[in-house]
Amino acid sequence: MLESVESIDKKHHKLLDILEWIITILFTFEYLARIISLKKPSTYIFSFYGIIDLLSLLPKYLSLFFLGTHALVTLRALRLLRVFRILKLPRYLGASRRLVLALKSNRIKIAVFLTSIVILTVILGTIMYLIEGSENGFTSIPNSMYWAIVTLTTVGYGDISPQTPLGKLIASVVMILGYAIIAVPTGIVTSEITRHENTPVHENDECENCKTVKHSEDAQFCFKCGKKLGD
Repeated sequence: MLESVESIDKKHHKLLDILEWIITILFTFEYLARIISLKKPSTYIFSFYGIIDLLSLLPKYLSLFFLGTHALVTLRALRLLRVFRILKLPRYLGASRRLVLALKSNRIKIAVFLTSIVILTVILGTIMYLIEGSENGFTSIPNSMYWAIVTLTTVGYGDISPQTPLGKLIASVVMILGYAIIAVPTGIVTSEITRHENTPVHENDECENCKTVKHSEDAQFCFKCGKKLGD
């Protein structure tokens, strides 16, 4: 029975290896065709996606000459980055930039909020350690702080739980408080994103003429070719 399972695994491994070689050869032909079809091949070879394509091909060929390079085949997963080119996802960089700007502009508020949560966690952990004690699973203040974090975030693993009536009362208050804690940073970031969306900015920060990205939020013209953005 064991031998049959091993033989099946070897067959599957051999089949997957053949499929991997077929895919690698097809990608190699594509890579060479791109180089041959371009008037200036170096523009593709040394481009971001050209380097990714090359890195995705080399590991399989290197495995023929060097031992221990089979683990490098994971580099071929870099080809997944080409999905961004296929789906033209750079047009959504403006929305992601708004999120980053919202986080940056409210970093002080968020830092104060997180500091308050850390202080509250220390206080709650200490209180629960004094009330419940090691006999109920609260063996130390750090362990009790872990319970406070799990409870405040409404995760509730249940590996540590209060047993005394006072401990359960405090736990109930912490659970209710957890919903407010989740809502506060969400509200801060959402309000800032809404404020940015109400400002007159172009929907797509990619220039339709030269495909240049990374324009400033208030830019109306491409800084490379001068074409009006959003046309």
